[in-house]
Amino acid sequence: MHKTSAGEKRKALKAEALELDRDAKAAMRASRTLPEARKKARTLEGQADSLMAEAETLKGAARLEDLHVWQMQKVKTTKKGSKIYGYWMASWREGGKTRNIHLGSCMKTDAEAAMQKARKMKTEALGISEI
Repeated sequence: MHKTSAGEKRKALKAEALELDRDAKAAMRASRTLPEARKKARTLEGQADSLMAEAETLKGAARLEDLHVWQMQKVKTTKKGSKIYGYWMASWREGGKTRNIHLGSCMKTDAEAAMQKARKMKTEALGISEI
């Protein structure tokens, strides 16, 4: 997956959750001698679980952001000469394969509309709920 803002945020949340989980385990070991450490360990575990759940909710958003929209040009040659036509394409990964989708003509559609159409098609294809 390419770097996206949601993906980077998800990675940071997971790292923080793992660190809190390590701290909770250390507090649990310390609870043998200090009884109040057990309460601290429970709160740290709760915080780690909530951060991990939040990171999992960002998984779909990160996948949805990983979308590439570009212009493709096709040259048609006739007796009168050649003409270049441009159209929008989008690509994303589905399973182990890259899926390329035709979005429409560059003359009829601008870049923003092509991106919105591509996002909608990707959410339907992957079954991701848009956030």
